[in-house]
Amino acid sequence: MTFIQQRGNTRRGRRALVAGSVGNLIEWYEFGVYGYFATIIAARFFTPEGGSAAEALVKTYASFALAFFFRPVGAALFGRLGDRAGRRPVLVLVIVLMTVATTLIGVLPTYAQAGALAPWLLTFLRMVQGLSAGGEFGGAVSMMTEFAPPGRRGLYGAWQSFTVALGLLAGAGTAALLATVLSEEQLGAWGWRLPFLLTLPLGVGALWLRLRLDETPVFVAERSKETPPPREVAWAVVLGAGRIMGWAAAGYTFLVVLPSYLQSSLGATFQQALVATVLANLGFATTILPAGLLSDRLGRRAVMVTGAVLVAVLAVPLLNLLQDPGVSDPVKGVAVCGAGAVVGLMAGPGPAMLSEMFPTGVRYTGLGLAYALSNAVFSGCAGLIITETVERTGSVDVPAYYAAAACAVSVPALLMRPPARSAGVAKTSVERAG
Repeated sequence: MTFIQQRGNTRRGRRALVAGSVGNLIEWYEFGVYGYFATIIAARFFTPEGGSAAEALVKTYASFALAFFFRPVGAALFGRLGDRAGRRPVLVLVIVLMTVATTLIGVLPTYAQAGALAPWLLTFLRMVQGLSAGGEFGGAVSMMTEFAPPGRRGLYGAWQSFTVALGLLAGAGTAALLATVLSEEQLGAWGWRLPFLLTLPLGVGALWLRLRLDETPVFVAERSKETPPPREVAWAVVLGAGRIMGWAAAGYTFLVVLPSYLQSSLGATFQQALVATVLANLGFATTILPAGLLSDRLGRRAVMVTGAVLVAVLAVPLLNLLQDPGVSDPVKGVAVCGAGAVVGLMAGPGPAMLSEMFPTGVRYTGLGLAYALSNAVFSGCAGLIITETVERTGSVDVPAYYAAAACAVSVPALLMRPPARSAGVAKTSVERAG
């Protein structure tokens, strides 16, 4: 390969990295905003006269979970298209759907304005978001890892997770800024709409980037190759979902559900809850890229198992520390930052690990389904399960038990090997270890 060809491939790889990442950033910015404003959305869309605040919050998280359960549908639908027609056209389509649906949430009428129609309209748009988000992950990760230089798939794939952190931070920062500059009345009346409307210019920018993308050389070269039997692909999907369930559960527990939990269970203010969330996401963002790079050297599984074990062991002590009124705020801040950092150990290598479990002809579909199924059950339901269980049992330790149990189950799944034929890339000694 000539020097000019190498520079061209590097430039295309970086362009794919940016274009793939920006759509993911928008997706998680919106999901973060919805989680951060859950109590306000509950009051505006799910609280008719006579309804309780707790009941409304449960309904809000049910709508949140419903969007996640449409992700596997989107992963199967758009993944199949992406494995046949190519990564680029499908990634263009899903960013348009996500942008339109998210922007429309910002102009929806509330329950007071449209009655029972309001929650149904919100739920419909959440379903559209779920479909498009289901098609986003598989395509973005396929494109990033297929463009990655040799020995750098872990680092390139980690950018997908890094933009999750950036999206959640952007959502938390936007929410914190609005909570600071607007009164509580203004925030509840119209201020909550602004973060959703902001998606429109972000989505237009992402669309422009994706329209300039090339198709991945790996897809062009290998699209016609024989794919493994459906049973083998299905087993790889199930195993992949099990491997990342700890990442999914712990990530949403500590990074998204935390604000509402701190307010409803520990009596924190909206501003205090958002500060804690920002710190957790900062810790998360700090470790993702180093973890991805480390997985290129030590193997995916070694780094991910370390993160899962740490969450399983430390989740309950961490939550007990947050509950202790005698512990200073700076110490609590360091603790939530550390919790986010541990989740980053799983999120960094995760995308590349999933990508390497599937050959090119089924990669978009396979890794997208594994991610969507795991997130549908263990992320999308996190807020609903935690809120409802705390309400019924009165135990404020439920979030810690939830995250720890999911991570404990992930460890044996990570230690299992996928079927021999399901590996879609040439094996190196590092990849055999991970």
